Amino acid sequence: MADTRNADLTFGATDYLMYVSAVNTAAPTGFADPATAWQCLGWVTTEGGLLKVEEESKDVDAAGSLEPIRTLLTKSTKSLQVTFQEALNPLVRALYDNVPIASLKPDGTTGIASYDLPDKPNDLRYAFLVDTMDGDKRIRLYMPNGKVTERGDEQPQTTDVMPVQMSFKFYKGTSGAAVKRSIDYGDVDVSGFFPASP
Repeated sequence: MADTRNADLTFGATDYLMYVSAVNTAAPTGFADPATAWQCLGWVTTEGGLLKVEEESKDVDAAGSLEPIRTLLTKSTKSLQVTFQEALNPLVRALYDNVPIASLKPDGTTGIASYDLPDKPNDLRYAFLVDTMDGDKRIRLYMPNGKVTERGDEQPQTTDVMPVQMSFKFYKGTSGAAVKRSIDYGDVDVSGFFPASP
């Protein structure tokens, strides 16, 4: 077997961009820049985002066998945790506070946005897009239907900017999977991984 190791296939994200749009907004074609329907959620910490895939299964036991005769996959959950650095970004604030984005529009006279935090959680859903770059290599995640399911503690402080940490959970969209990944290998030759059929 050929040695296909290649240091150019390592990926060290030099930028991490997350966008939001209305639920089930179509993904941009290829790696095109997101259209105006997508809005950037601003700067995130250098840790970028933490994508988690959690799967649950159930073993089926039966008489006559000491081992399970079958294993059923009962759940596969995709989630993403991100810490944003723009605590006053209206999009970030609306997602964290679980209010419609329009709630953050400042009053035309006073310049102040004022709204009630919901007593009962709203089920606000959006589409999300994440772009990470390493030179000319890119990874894009598209999630057509997601929402914030966990929020970190809010701590204004004098030693650093106030972080806004959120965890997002993703669900199937109207025409696709919960998460779609696209990879642009840049100038790296990966043909050795896909040998020609005999």
